[in-house]
Parts: sequence; C-alpha cells; structure tokens
Amino acid sequence: MNILKHRIIGRQGFRYGGALQISFFHSSSQDKVVEICSREQEVVIALGSNVGDRLQNFNEALRLMKKAGIHITRHACLYETAPAYVTDQPQFLNSAVRAVTKLGPHELLSAVKNIEKQLGRTAGIRYGPRPIDLDILLYGRYKIHSDILTIPHERIWERPFVLAPLIDLLGSDVDTDDVASWHSLAADHGGLFESWEKVGGEYLVGKEGMRRVLSVGNSLWDWSCKTSVMGVLNLTPDSFSDGGKFQSIEAAVSQVRSMVSDGADMIDIGAQSTRPMAPMISVEEELDRLIPVLEAVTRMPEMGGKLISVDTFYSKVALEAVKRGAHIVNDVSAGNLDPEMHKVVADLNVPYIAMHMRGDPSTMQNNENLQYDDVCNQIALELHSKIRDAESSGIPAWRIIIDPGVGFSKTTKQNLEILTGVPKIRTAIARRSLGLSHAPMLIGPSRKKFLGEVCSRSVATERDPATVAAVTVGVLGGANIVRVHNVRDNVDAVRLCDAMQKEKKS
Repeated sequence: MNILKHRIIGRQGFRYGGALQISFFHSSSQDKVVEICSREQEVVIALGSNVGDRLQNFNEALRLMKKAGIHITRHACLYETAPAYVTDQPQFLNSAVRAVTKLGPHELLSAVKNIEKQLGRTAGIRYGPRPIDLDILLYGRYKIHSDILTIPHERIWERPFVLAPLIDLLGSDVDTDDVASWHSLAADHGGLFESWEKVGGEYLVGKEGMRRVLSVGNSLWDWSCKTSVMGVLNLTPDSFSDGGKFQSIEAAVSQVRSMVSDGADMIDIGAQSTRPMAPMISVEEELDRLIPVLEAVTRMPEMGGKLISVDTFYSKVALEAVKRGAHIVNDVSAGNLDPEMHKVVADLNVPYIAMHMRGDPSTMQNNENLQYDDVCNQIALELHSKIRDAESSGIPAWRIIIDPGVGFSKTTKQNLEILTGVPKIRTAIARRSLGLSHAPMLIGPSRKKFLGEVCSRSVATERDPATVAAVTVGVLGGANIVRVHNVRDNVDAVRLCDAMQKEKKS
C-alpha cells in the first residue's frame, strides 16, 4: 500500500492560527481505501452545471448529497459564469456548499462521483459540457494527495468561478478552527481572501463573465443591474394606509394595472394586516381574501414578465399561493410565526424574503421588543440566525432576500438608523457570512408612522414625499428592492439613484 504523504497544516507567516493536524489516510494501487476518520468532518463541495435545467440539477444534487450522508449546513450564492478552458459551450451555473460528513475523503469522492453518474454525467470532453460537476475543495483540516484525490483541489487558485462561492461560505471573522485551517491551506500567505483578491475579487462580479444571480420565475435575476420596485396590494380591511380599498377583485386588478403601468417590477399581495396591534386572522380567512384576487392577477396580460410575491407568515397560505402562480414568499416573521414555513418554502423552490421582526404584529411595538444596544448590528445577528435556520431546513442562501424590517419592532430613531445603516447591516452580516451579505436587500419604509412623526404628517397618504426621500437614502446605501404604495414617484427616485450610482462606478 502507498502511504499518503503526512501533511501538517500551517505555514510560517500566516496569521489566522489554524490548528495543526496530521492526516493518516492510505490507498492501494487498486484505489481501495482504508481510512481512519475519528470524527465528523466539515467539507466544502463546489457545484457546476451547464447542460439541461441547471438549477434543477443543483437541487437534485443537494437532495442526493443528503441521502448519501453529506449534511449541508451553508450555501454560497449562485453565479452564472462564462465557460473556462473549453469556451465553445453554454454558460455555467456555479455555487458551493459547506457540509458535515462521517465519510472518509475517498468515500466522499466515491459518493459525489456516484451522484454525478445518477444525474447523467459521462466521461465526455475534459472541461466540456456537463449536467453536474461536483468537486471536493476542502476536507476537514487535512491536505490529501493520492492517485485519485488531491485536497485542496489543485486548480482552486486559478478559478474565480470556484473561489467566489468558496469565499461566500466564510465570514470575514475566522470563527472555527476548520476555517482557520482552510485559510492556512491557501496558495497565498494572506489566506483565501488574498487568493480571491489576486484573481480579481469582488471587482469581477457583475462583469460579463460572472454574474451573481437569484433564480425566480423562469429566469435568473441579476439584482445588481437595477433597483426593483415592488408595488403593495393590500386586500385587508384594516391596513394602516389603504385598508378596505382593494377588497373586490375589480378594484384589486385595477390597482395592479395602475402600478404596472407606473413601472412596478413586482406586486406584493397581502391579505393579512401586519400593522402594529393588528389581530391575526385564520389561514382560511386569509386564503378566502387572497386566492380569488391572485388568480385574477395572474391572468392579466400586463403581468407578463412581472413577479408576484405573497405577503404571509402562514406556510399553508404560501403553499397555496405558489401553486396558483406566486413567484416569491414574503414572510415578515422570517419563520417565527409558523414552524412549518421554512420546510414548506424549501420544497417550493422559490425565493424567500426573510424580514426582521421581534414578536408578532400585536406585540412588536411592546417596550421589550424595542430594546437594542446597536440596532443595525442586532438586526444583522438576529436575521443571520433565522436565515441559518432556513438553510438548515433546505432553503439555499441563493434563494434568500433579506429585509431589515423598517417599522417592525423599531422606534422612529431606530428606523432612521436602519435607512442610513444599510452598509453597516451588510458588514455585520458579512462577519458571519459573506454570501448572505451579498443577498438582495429589500426595504419597506412606505408611508409608515415614523415618517409621519418626522414630517408631522398624521395621514398615511400624505407621507409619499417622505417615502421618496427614505427610499433614496436606502437605495444609495445599497438596497436592491423597495416596497412602496406610490409606485410612480418611487420609480423615478430609484431610476435617478441607479443613474447616480452607475456614474459613480464609471
């Protein structure tokens, strides 16, 4: 038997302080493997696909990994990239996952190769088209070299389409010994972050050869191209701004037609009021209000190319709405108010808006829910925790949209801090997850009470100018979606913001 080289992980001059470990893995010339694996190992696996339904290939690969004993804990963003090496082929989707497994490294290799085979991968051309490509990038704290397996993967350092999702799986803080070891394994003394910067880093994202995207409807959405405007359609009798105005199908359809004509990219339909002190209605009552209008809206010719989100914290409502044409689930509780929500959304394979709120609409403005030492940092921490729960339930990070919850369990001062603190929220999330810090961010200040308090406007519909100002601050700070009642004025505002930001970048 050929004994693999024993490698000590760690390098003089590297400052992350990875723990020292030695590997004891052996293989024979017949590729039979005897492996000593004393504990569950954390691994990183890259995914690529450019044949068939690329995202479905990813989803099926994730399902088969779980079945094989590879338990996924984190997901990177989703990237559409130009092909490398062999350029005359379709564009790829790329991502990566962190997982834990008790499989030894060669057992893990066998498992991922079997998954590739099940999904139709054949020998084909080296670097050519393939329905799925699964590469083991990192395995625990070990450096491994055998006839059939090299870890770290030998070509990580030259491939932006591999490094980008790998970096997404880390936080800017080095939070575990495994992560410290991964940095120490990098080709550069500054760790994985330096390796990423050397190939171009974040500057590459958004260019022709690499787009960070979110799958929604039948397309891939690059949210960096323009700010999206989400028009609000409330089907409730008691919403704070327009309660009772759009309860009939005719009135609702007319309002949607108006918002689309004014430039809305998305329509957010809600049948349960989430204003402060609003009582909860039942699933059945919410569905009775929602479904007839939703079905009518999906039939509108004007909705071609537009997206529909359903504003609900009930998993059963989310399920029925998506069955009837909704593209996105918008949950003000991020799963707090229905323990089944994350599992249901995971199975629906649609984007999920996770909003920050403490308590529920009837308790969110209670004094105990308004206590923050640092509102932006605590929103980031609490949202990250809920999103990790969502990931554990099977919602990949590449389907997450984050919402800091303007007006929900916040004071006027705290709402102002959020609007000016979008970059701070992203930075605080990045400490724990760089991938989630890049997720699309939605803000919804429209006509809310804090604007009335600042501007002395007690009537909600008189707060549209203040809404425009709030939206402008949020977009210039990095928000990607704005949820508003007055679509026309805010479309103009975000177009100007986008033009200014484009000019600044150029």
